[in-house]
Amino acid sequence: EHRNQDATCYVGNLDAQVDEALLTELFCQVGRVQSVHMPKDKVTQLHNGYGFVEFLDVVDADYAMTVLNMLKLYNRPIRVSKSALNSKAELDRDVGANLFIGNLDNQVDEGLLYDTFSAFGTLIRPPKVMREEDTNQSKGFGFVSFDSFEASDAALEVMNNQYLCNRQIIVQYAFKKDTAESEETGRPVGARMERHGSRAERMLAAQRKKQLEESGSQAFTPNTAFATSVGGSGTLPPPPPPPPPPAPPLLPPMPPPPPPPALHYAQQQQQQQPPLPPPPPPP
Repeated sequence: EHRNQDATCYVGNLDAQVDEALLTELFCQVGRVQSVHMPKDKVTQLHNGYGFVEFLDVVDADYAMTVLNMLKLYNRPIRVSKSALNSKAELDRDVGANLFIGNLDNQVDEGLLYDTFSAFGTLIRPPKVMREEDTNQSKGFGFVSFDSFEASDAALEVMNNQYLCNRQIIVQYAFKKDTAESEETGRPVGARMERHGSRAERMLAAQRKKQLEESGSQAFTPNTAFATSVGGSGTLPPPPPPPPPPAPPLLPPMPPPPPPPALHYAQQQQQQQPPLPPPPPPP
């Protein structure tokens, strides 16, 4: 089936009660939907927890990812991103800056992880909280992935041993997926236990960044207007200083004092006469 991958959204972490009609009704609120497809098991005829929503316009698909990602549907936060069938761009951005977040409180969900860690840089995919299949309860750990080691190093330095929902969390580089992972620690079950963030990964990331700069192409940078960039490129300039207060209005000059009133002629003569001598003493 031909599908416009640029205008198609991948919708994951869906509850078993969600069907194509519900997805159509939900996504029609943000754009014009062309088709909705949810792959189903051939035996049970139940969907596999994900689906694809194709829009008529690429702008509608981008808007749906912005508005509906991490929206709770049947008490489960859904993940809305570009179609998983077109994951080459995401693989190109994955440099290995992947962090393991442990000792999470049950109240911590994907939305809270996104709001917390997106302040350090660009996330190449939505955060993931590992959950129980039957109860959808958090297993107490999750993962976040950045597009650069500068962002992941800053998040590791600041957030490790910090409190999230009154619980001290553990932040460290995740183990590579060379072997199966333990659900309790994220550690691979086997002899090889190599974490991300190695010197080799950092050298490859630096070489790739240099190649992109030399070729003139730019890496994918989603909207980060509501997050602060670690390198300072996403910070807003300081506001201009406030204008000085207006000068108070000038008061009119004081009028000169009026001249003294003219005295009457009798009063003037009385003031000019010398004072009377004192009366003589009694005999």
